[in-house]
Amino acid sequence: MSGFFGVVSNNSCATDLFYGIDYHSHLGTKRAGMATVEDGVFQRSIHNISNSYFRTKFADELPKLRGNTGIGVISDTDAQPIMVNSHLGRFAIVTVGKINNLDELERKCLSLNQQFTELSSGCTNPTELIALLITQGRDFVDGIQNEYRNVRGSVSMLILTAEGVIAARDYYGRTPIVIGRKGTSYAIASETHSYINLDYNTIRFVGPGEIVKVTPNGIEQMLEANNKMQICSFLWIYYGYPCAEYEGINAEDVRYKMGEAMGRVDDVEADYVSAIPDSGIGMALGYAAGKGIPYKRGIMKYTPTWSRSFMPVNQEARSLVAKMKLIPSRKMLEGKDVVFCDDSIVRGTQLRDQVKMLYECGVKHVHIRISCPPLVHGCGFLNFSASKTDMELITRRCIEELEGGQIRNIEAYRDHTTQEYANMVEMIRQHIGVDTLKFNSLQSVIEAIGLPKERVCTHCFDGSSYGN
Repeated sequence: MSGFFGVVSNNSCATDLFYGIDYHSHLGTKRAGMATVEDGVFQRSIHNISNSYFRTKFADELPKLRGNTGIGVISDTDAQPIMVNSHLGRFAIVTVGKINNLDELERKCLSLNQQFTELSSGCTNPTELIALLITQGRDFVDGIQNEYRNVRGSVSMLILTAEGVIAARDYYGRTPIVIGRKGTSYAIASETHSYINLDYNTIRFVGPGEIVKVTPNGIEQMLEANNKMQICSFLWIYYGYPCAEYEGINAEDVRYKMGEAMGRVDDVEADYVSAIPDSGIGMALGYAAGKGIPYKRGIMKYTPTWSRSFMPVNQEARSLVAKMKLIPSRKMLEGKDVVFCDDSIVRGTQLRDQVKMLYECGVKHVHIRISCPPLVHGCGFLNFSASKTDMELITRRCIEELEGGQIRNIEAYRDHTTQEYANMVEMIRQHIGVDTLKFNSLQSVIEAIGLPKERVCTHCFDGSSYGN
């Protein structure tokens, strides 16, 4: 994933920009960048943050980043921001999203005699590709609409110009953009929590496909929002920061409701409920309330030096991070029947290792409860998971085995009322080695979010979505 932040002010923006970007660090561990503009002159700084933190890399850069307007990004993909000089003028751009037809669009740009100068690991930089698509337009709105028409996947962006910041949300709103205000200053961000401690207050959520221009004089709508929306449900399930709001809906509150819904109907007997921290905490607290059993911390997360385990590309590195950052509390676990709440199961390898650790600590019975339904389809719209193909999903491997070496009858495995679904869950349970395993229903997830289902992307659960 990635997250971006921008500031438009009548005063120096560097400090607010620095801390606002830093509050998106949970969304990426690979690269980060900042750009500002003063009197038409752009300054940029990009660093690799895979072995360090954003603050340690960029603190010394602040005196060099002059100006009242700026943008920045935490990225787990390409180096950003990209600087461009074109017939639209000079600008810098940051993006969040995923381009599934990058090679096709690369060839199209080259056929128009455009060139690529910013390579990422020897490949075309996706953000530069977006910039080139924009410069094919008559103006910024026409150029962004050109991107909307051509990109398969999703892209939200911030564009820094000498006049202000243009914010364009993905055509179907899969990723969010929110605007906060502090006096005459504005913050434009991926997540609301990023500017709260900087004293900004949320004033509007940018709509799907909407384009706005933010200047010291205010907010100008350049293109109206679409009627359709497919905001990613995993913002609330997992990767969104707990206190952030999306479409005005708090992530932690949704996680609590998902846990409460499961706790009310679960018939398992247990001494207490614990979380696989951190993203399982909200659900575990709700489960405790719904079930009427205590919430206790059987596992602690050591966060000062360990990143989110889905970020490293190498499976061995992911497994090491997942193991080292979670520390069991042995005295809390010995001889106990415990329900452990987690957000999702992707490959199942990390959870299997964690479960083994729990049994080695003397847990009597382990009951895993997952806040969302099984992931049956890979995400084609965002880079929120390290899984690159459907067959990396544990569900797909189980379906293939249950169907005699073929992937078929998918509809039955997505339906929690069928025997096929029950067989798949049982096979997953055996794989991770727990006493019981249950997933939340899609209906419970949608009810907890509180938006109409047709406005939430649930493709990874039921294969439904619109757009490309």
